[in-house]
Amino acid sequence: MATVILVRHGRTTANATGVLAGRTPGVGLDQVGRDQAARTGERLAGVPLVGLVSSPLERCQQTSALILQHQAGSPVTSENVDITECDYGDWQGRSLSELALEKLWPVVQTQPSFVVFPGGESMATMQARSVAAIRGQDALFEAQFGPDAVWVAVSHGDIIKSILADALGMHLDLFQRISVGPASVSIVRYGPSRPNVIAINTDAGDLSWLRSSAGGADAPVGGGAGHAAPQTVRS
Repeated sequence: MATVILVRHGRTTANATGVLAGRTPGVGLDQVGRDQAARTGERLAGVPLVGLVSSPLERCQQTSALILQHQAGSPVTSENVDITECDYGDWQGRSLSELALEKLWPVVQTQPSFVVFPGGESMATMQARSVAAIRGQDALFEAQFGPDAVWVAVSHGDIIKSILADALGMHLDLFQRISVGPASVSIVRYGPSRPNVIAINTDAGDLSWLRSSAGGADAPVGGGAGHAAPQTVRS
């Protein structure tokens, strides 16, 4: 089975000031975000990616570029509008402190499956389109490059949280229990029986073990032996 690495974009100017950017054009990474994305690129340098698919928004494009700078090969690259940010409608561009006073805010926190953003989309629609896009692209990469294919999807916090919730078999109303930080790495493998969630919200650590075979689709009873320890260079 192929492996998808879900990367959230690095910190933006809007993140730093507590503004819900949504799909506002021209929102880019700040210096902290660029450094975060570069570190993620370094973590992925030892993984021969077959492809990278990005949200079309600028902050994801900038993060993608910093990841690709560390790749020795030439992964297939594309944009996919179905993994773009949620359409927050009238909430877009407003401060989070102001939005926290809205009547809809506690519903977003506890029952997101009921939420339709005024002038925007529902969170259920957001999840449906993003999950379908990731699962479909994963199947295409596996068909083209084989079961050991590893690829990256660069997207947004709520998008990745909703994809992880689906992979974990969680109802959307529970997805706020998942944290996805800027430039974090989460890893999923979609097997014939069930998705296998390998990692969530990591921002450090060796990833070179992803070069090895993905292994079988069955879950090892007892937890298995895990992946190999990272290689160290001795002088």
